[in-house]
Amino acid sequence: QVQLVESGGGLVQTGGSLRLSCAASGRSVGTYAMAWFRRTPGKERDFVAASNFSGSDTDYADSVKGRFTISRDGVNNMVYLQMNSLKPEDTAVYYCASHSGPGPSVEAWKYDYWGQGTQVTVSS
Repeated sequence: QVQLVESGGGLVQTGGSLRLSCAASGRSVGTYAMAWFRRTPGKERDFVAASNFSGSDTDYADSVKGRFTISRDGVNNMVYLQMNSLKPEDTAVYYCASHSGPGPSVEAWKYDYWGQGTQVTVSS
């Protein structure tokens, strides 16, 4: 059974940084594409960042390019999202996701496993 568990969310001031972690079990992050999405109340999940199975191919939402970085640790089966220069509009619940294909995708429907989410709040 595949499980994804996020951690690292919290309250941070504008301009601050956070690193989100996603612990995977039942599926190797070195074999499948991994991604981060986020959702604010009343909205659909929005794509944030994705990585292919090896980490050699990544994709980012325009709103986070240059500020967020997705990375993975195959030894510990972890995926991370380093978030710098945070803005109030980054406030959301952040979800880790995995899909059975090798390449990154911005489409939420392609992802078959999701974590429970971690709240990130950026104060102005």
